[in-house]
Amino acid sequence: MLGSGKSATSSPKEQRKKGAEKPIDPIRRLGLLDNEDVRVMMQGCSMVKVRSSRWQKSRNMRLMDDGLTVWCESTKSSRKAKAQQTFAVTEVECVREGCKSEALRRLSGSVPESQCFTVVFRGARKSLDLLCPCEDAARRWVRGLRTLKEHVANMSQKQKLDHWIRGYLRRADQNQDGKMSYDEVKRLLQMINIDLSEQYAHSLFKRSDRSGDGRLDHVEIEEFCRELLRRPELDAVFRHYSSNGCVLATAELRDFLGDQGEDASLNHAQSLILTYELNDWAQKNRLMTQNGFTMYMLSRENDVVNPDHARVYQDMSHPLAHYFISSSHNTYLTKDQVTSTSSTEPYIRALNQGCRCVELDCWDGDKGEPVIYHGHTLTSKVPFSEVIETIAQYAFKASPYPLILSLENHCSVEQQAVMAKHLRKILGSKLLTKPLSADPPKDLPSPEELRGRILVKAKKLIPHLGQLGKNGSCASFSSSSEDEVASSNKKDPAKVCSKLSPELSELVVYCRSVPFRGFENAPEKPSNEMSSFSESDALKLIKDSGKLFVRHNSRQLSRIYPSGQRLGSSNYDPQEMWNGGCQMVALNFQTPGEQMDLNLGRFMPNGRCGYVLKPAFLCSPTSDFNPENTGGGPGHTPTQLTIRIISAQQLPKIDTEKVSAIVDPQVWVEIHGVSIDKSRKKTQRIDNNGFNPRWDCTLSFQLQVPELALVRFVVEDHDHTAKNDFVGQFTVPFISLRTGYRHVHLLKADGSSLSPSTLFIHVKVTRKGVPIKTVSERMAIAKGKA
Repeated sequence: MLGSGKSATSSPKEQRKKGAEKPIDPIRRLGLLDNEDVRVMMQGCSMVKVRSSRWQKSRNMRLMDDGLTVWCESTKSSRKAKAQQTFAVTEVECVREGCKSEALRRLSGSVPESQCFTVVFRGARKSLDLLCPCEDAARRWVRGLRTLKEHVANMSQKQKLDHWIRGYLRRADQNQDGKMSYDEVKRLLQMINIDLSEQYAHSLFKRSDRSGDGRLDHVEIEEFCRELLRRPELDAVFRHYSSNGCVLATAELRDFLGDQGEDASLNHAQSLILTYELNDWAQKNRLMTQNGFTMYMLSRENDVVNPDHARVYQDMSHPLAHYFISSSHNTYLTKDQVTSTSSTEPYIRALNQGCRCVELDCWDGDKGEPVIYHGHTLTSKVPFSEVIETIAQYAFKASPYPLILSLENHCSVEQQAVMAKHLRKILGSKLLTKPLSADPPKDLPSPEELRGRILVKAKKLIPHLGQLGKNGSCASFSSSSEDEVASSNKKDPAKVCSKLSPELSELVVYCRSVPFRGFENAPEKPSNEMSSFSESDALKLIKDSGKLFVRHNSRQLSRIYPSGQRLGSSNYDPQEMWNGGCQMVALNFQTPGEQMDLNLGRFMPNGRCGYVLKPAFLCSPTSDFNPENTGGGPGHTPTQLTIRIISAQQLPKIDTEKVSAIVDPQVWVEIHGVSIDKSRKKTQRIDNNGFNPRWDCTLSFQLQVPELALVRFVVEDHDHTAKNDFVGQFTVPFISLRTGYRHVHLLKADGSSLSPSTLFIHVKVTRKGVPIKTVSERMAIAKGKA
């Protein structure tokens, strides 16, 4: 909670009576002074929170003084006492107008759609469905939340730090008088995760207390915080390049950029000064002060990830089989595989993350309408048509490239026909229903050729000579049911009878599901045939026949899915499957953890479009690459990666209930790649400091196949008696990693921002003793061009 209801509603006059100076208008501070929507949000509005037709409760919604936190007030009748609940704008994934959620959709017609909206949160937090008293209020709240969300996305690191510290200042100021005693300052230090020595804390307090009254006013508090936020390690880098220790001349900044492996031109150096230098005199004279340098170093422009990779930069004209494709397993489930809810929401979340292959488990439903759920379990059911409507709406919001619907079909022929009807009617021209060319294709089409199209992956009726009846109505087909794949070789194909609707079969074009029957006659296999493999079957193929599996995956699509024993929706290690060239490595997107961190990192580059071009040695049908034996073969480019973990900034508290609990952070750096490259090393721990811990610890790694490697930074709270607590992480492909001094912007377990928490590191890449500075140099080396 960033404040209480009482403090949030105190008038400026009341605050002055308490001895506080008039606070700065938060809306002015946010640069939203003239935004009437935000002003209306701050005045508050009574709404109805909706969960179902029976559960509807009144809520008072109001934007709090910080301009970035929404307060929801309710009355708990059982206790007859007020309860407060808040959410931060930073937690909001999106705001949907109208009856777009499952709860509101079921009320459609009984409530005015123009007065409804849904706040969707990142992570596991449930969406908030709201009914406003009038259309104007709904419109203003939707626009206002979107404005604030956009503002947060565009905040500089300095603004994020300012907002972060102000929030804690409000909480530490217990009597809300706008001033802070020494006891309140000590409470603040505990809140922001720093355990200063009594002597240093007291001397810093005395130094800031210029009035000498034993209490810090808002000017003195800011001075105190500025001293806390000092970055000696950044100052040292600045002084190393500055001839006078006070400013960087344009040429000196250019030298720094050259050492960073960036554009080392005077023009680029001057543009950075004009962008980040706040001192008018320095800017006019083309100089950068220490403050300007800090602003630049904390900016996204100096991020550890190559900014060029934030757009689609790869060649998208290769066959589909040449790409890793972001894929989801049992996409409809919100939690476990046995009792959880089936919903359209996970489809929206997956698609918004750039997922390009979603799964639909289809079963017969009531009144002739198929449903989606995890069969033979207690999971709830969601109508097939609702899922397709959701997919139609969100399919191409995050990526323009083809979306694959992986159908696990358990329906009767009659309801399969209904499925086909819904697919055609709802998806319309987006649905691919025939090949792009009349000529039999040697290879699959490319993502570019299939741009904006939705493909169906399922079984397909293929007539076989000798099996046709006189009227030609009987056909055999291969089953794609994942439970049957492992044992499909033992079945007589002739016994797998045609229980497939012709209408649904017609929609299968480039993703025809067939059982895997070995690597024999690989070149003659149609490119549109693809197989699904359990994680254990895929691992066995990679370990026993890695080279053949790589060649198979150069032409055919392979989908890997989690073991049926993973009832809690846990995930397997996707890296091992990517090493074998498997394209669709399907994970349970609803389960955060290391495996989803890797997936997020793998698909971070190329504009997060869900398609990442595989290394060339995974795309050749004659490749000799073996993921289990990489020495000296294709992709073998011995490279040394050296990472110095220098410091961290503003790490969050783990135990928020206990004010005095301070984290003892340590950092792990992990390499995920081929077997020989797998490694993890750690720094020492720093006791009682999550605010500005400093390690200066150098970790070195030898990489043999750098093109497949992912680098994962993990921060943990060290614990002597139990498992270390997760604090934050960030995963990046090696080929997207930038050299030099960089900030790593940490993420939460669910993949959302942990702002303003960062790691400050230095990255060095060496091949045969020669430093490699730029990303393009490393990519050229990995491809054998240098």
